Amino acid sequence: MSVDATQPYDEGNVFAKILRGEIPCDKVYEDDHALAFRDINPQAPTHVLVIPKAAYVSWNDFSEKAGEAEIAGFVRAVGKVGRDLGLVEPGYRLLANIGSDAHQEVGHLHVHLFAGKKLGPMLAG
Repeated sequence: MSVDATQPYDEGNVFAKILRGEIPCDKVYEDDHALAFRDINPQAPTHVLVIPKAAYVSWNDFSEKAGEAEIAGFVRAVGKVGRDLGLVEPGYRLLANIGSDAHQEVGHLHVHLFAGKKLGPMLAG
């Protein structure tokens, strides 16, 4: 089911539960602003999700409401995950889905990091 990115944040979403420790995750990285963990249904050999620790529905919500330190910390965390996993060379893809047309499935901002194979064109058809 896709998320309406204009709706209020739902504290019951799966990523909120992961942040509260109610659901385990295969953690790759954590700091004051972000948590990164392996996707339970990977779409590439390396598939990591990076989420902010605060409650934001989407990139739109985050970019509008987050403070400068929070934005910088989250963006730096995404880059650090790529570097720490050794993905800068040969490369990796970042993807953030926003809203139902983009098939956002969890109403908590998250960036997908895909790597480990040639990923092909960005959009098919």
